[in-house]
Amino acid sequence: MKHKKTYVRDLAEGNSISEVFALSKAQRKEAKNGPYWQLTLTDRTGNIEARIWYPQSQQFEALQAEQFVAVNGQVASFKDQLQMNISDMAVIDPREAGLDLTDFLPSSAIPPEDLLREMEEFLGTELTFKPWKALCKSVLHDDRIRASLLSAPGAKSIHHAYAGGLLEHTLAIMRICSALSRLYPGIDREILLVAALFHDLGKAFELSHGISREYTDAGRLLGHIQIGLEVLEPFLRKTRDLPEELAMHLKHLIVAHHGELAFGSPCLPQTVEAFVLHYADNLDAKINTVHGALTAPDGEEIGGWSEYHRTLGRYLYQPMRTPVATTAAEPQPKTPKKATPKSEESPLLKAMGITPTSGNQ
Repeated sequence: MKHKKTYVRDLAEGNSISEVFALSKAQRKEAKNGPYWQLTLTDRTGNIEARIWYPQSQQFEALQAEQFVAVNGQVASFKDQLQMNISDMAVIDPREAGLDLTDFLPSSAIPPEDLLREMEEFLGTELTFKPWKALCKSVLHDDRIRASLLSAPGAKSIHHAYAGGLLEHTLAIMRICSALSRLYPGIDREILLVAALFHDLGKAFELSHGISREYTDAGRLLGHIQIGLEVLEPFLRKTRDLPEELAMHLKHLIVAHHGELAFGSPCLPQTVEAFVLHYADNLDAKINTVHGALTAPDGEEIGGWSEYHRTLGRYLYQPMRTPVATTAAEPQPKTPKKATPKSEESPLLKAMGITPTSGNQ
């Protein structure tokens, strides 16, 4: 396997680049001096806009997302954004070139199969209401849904935007909801966990699962909340002994989890469980976004300030961490001194003026 040497996050203005990237977007456009290609080059660390100007653009009749390209080019700055001007490019077959595809497709640090198995074990331990257990089992054992969950990103670009990201995000929400439900008495913990499992189910079908992570037709026309309800509805109808009122509440939790109408929720949270789910979802998304901004491509933390984060509208800072106290070694119990048996007084020693202990002084 051949690994990349230079990643998108390594690029800086003025760099001369000879490297392999994946195409996540390709559009042919017209300029005054002739047609050109507007491309988005991608690897596991991010994207960079690129251009092939006329007349070099004439070498390519068709380019499309998901192709792999070897490029030579120069990195420049245009409107405060890095952009690569490509002088030479060739479309390549990643298998023939021996590329390691993990260099181009961001993925969860934990294998998706392990995440899914952990989710199932978590539900098996936490749920006691048989209809909830049956509903979760039937959905997760559906071949189409299971396959989509294993490869789905959690979002297009903002948080958990990598293969396995949806499962990683979902498991985190389940854990947060479980912890919060123990802090606040009276919360319906089981419906909260089921809603955490299904709140982003529609994302498995909202986005494509390849390099480009483009919206599907259903993703653009309906959005993941509506898609998720449609996927879940047949399973709800088939779940025996599930009260209609509980099914209605579960749907409310799913449709209200964005928290605001302006953020895509059809309605506002109107139960305590809906508030908990919304804030758990928002918290995990924000923390993942901040961690991503303060982490280098090699996984190391970035010290000091990040670049300006447009989504969060601020710079982010990596502060000094409180030193972790080293655990002091436990004191060893003192070994009691053995008592020295008293010697009987010897007539000879007594005559010499020597007591039994005086020889030790």
